[in-house]
Amino acid sequence: MTVRKLCETLSLKNWTPDVDLDVTITGGYAGDMLSWVMGRAEAGSVWMTIMSNQNVAAVALMADVACVVLTEGVEPDELLAAQAETRGMPLLSSPLSTYELSCRLGGLLADQL
Repeated sequence: MTVRKLCETLSLKNWTPDVDLDVTITGGYAGDMLSWVMGRAEAGSVWMTIMSNQNVAAVALMADVACVVLTEGVEPDELLAAQAETRGMPLLSSPLSTYELSCRLGGLLADQL
């Protein structure tokens, strides 16, 4: 599955319209402590978080995640949106809780096996 397909299937809002969404998703990771995510999120994961400051873009790039999804209706601050766009990091959002989004992502990925 690609980030583009995830966006379409789950009606996610895309905050980085000029960034390539044809990135392959290999898993998911839910977490809000940036240092924890940096050391544990696997490359290609969808990172689901409520954190919305500019440091999220840097951590996402270091962890090499496929995209970041802000959950619970959280919107990025201006610096995060700009950093994500500049660095080519897909930044999305959803009104769903982190748990609900994780369950839906898990179901979508299980359907691919």
